[in-house]
Amino acid sequence: MTTNTSTHNEMHVVFGTGAMGAAIMYELIARGKRIRMVNRSGKPGLATGSPTGVEFCAADVFDHASARAAAEGATHIYQAAQPEYEEWVEKFPPLQQSIVQAAMATGAKLIVVENLYMYGDPKGAPITEDLPYRPVAKKGVVRAQMTEALMNAHAKGDIRVVMGRGADFFGPGYMGMGDQGFYPALAGKTASGLFHLDVPHTFTYTVDFGKALVILGEHDEAFGQAWHVPTPEAITQRALLTMMFEAAGTTPKVSNISMLMMRMAGLFVPVARETIEMAYEFDKPFILDSSKFQRTFGMKPTPYTDAIGATLAWFRANPKPKK
Repeated sequence: MTTNTSTHNEMHVVFGTGAMGAAIMYELIARGKRIRMVNRSGKPGLATGSPTGVEFCAADVFDHASARAAAEGATHIYQAAQPEYEEWVEKFPPLQQSIVQAAMATGAKLIVVENLYMYGDPKGAPITEDLPYRPVAKKGVVRAQMTEALMNAHAKGDIRVVMGRGADFFGPGYMGMGDQGFYPALAGKTASGLFHLDVPHTFTYTVDFGKALVILGEHDEAFGQAWHVPTPEAITQRALLTMMFEAAGTTPKVSNISMLMMRMAGLFVPVARETIEMAYEFDKPFILDSSKFQRTFGMKPTPYTDAIGATLAWFRANPKPKK
């Protein structure tokens, strides 16, 4: 594939300043790009830190005019924003559509962060980009509908869009895996996995995800399709969590959150309640195939040991706030 080399006037606008937005930002910084980060407050987040030369902009992304103003002058827009997990069905489609409208208004290329929910239950088979969409959860139905809307807009010539897809991820600033594994490992406490701990499962490193998205944005020929970002071989949750303890120099203590425990927690915690329908990802092998991306762009995933070491260093430098 060829690279778009006209770069001196580029403006890269990233919607979302969580762990994924931060990963995109740091890859763009490494490439010397002009960057604008967009969130509700207009202030840096914990995951991003306050890097020199990066603009932070406040916007109500649900409001088309506000999103459009935040995207002013953009040549590349990265959609890394999402609502709270329990609000996906209601809020995710209008949020993304507002960013699509901003891309249409500015003429910017749109690079979208996606997960694997649209595929449904692969029943242990490797997940490749050519699998049909057969969602089995309501969040999967929403994800499939959003993807189809993107592809329809691209086919009509309204926008130029490319989607990067990853598995459950971990990395600097991602508090899901931080609270579940990295902070407990550092403290020598018990880390928790979901449902079945000894089934192979693919995990994507956010730093690799961010780099892959920037690479996709550089290649016009990549647009109009989905790409699975470079991800290492599947590993069990128990093995992944144990590696965190080994990196932290503490004794491994690993337990699982059972379905019964999740249902009980779901009575009081919305995120737990919404996690129940995704249990199919953890009761049999859930394996992402990223060979298409690796073959096309020559990018290899970071080995788990290196990725866990770098992530652990971030959590060590950013202690868990005391309640």
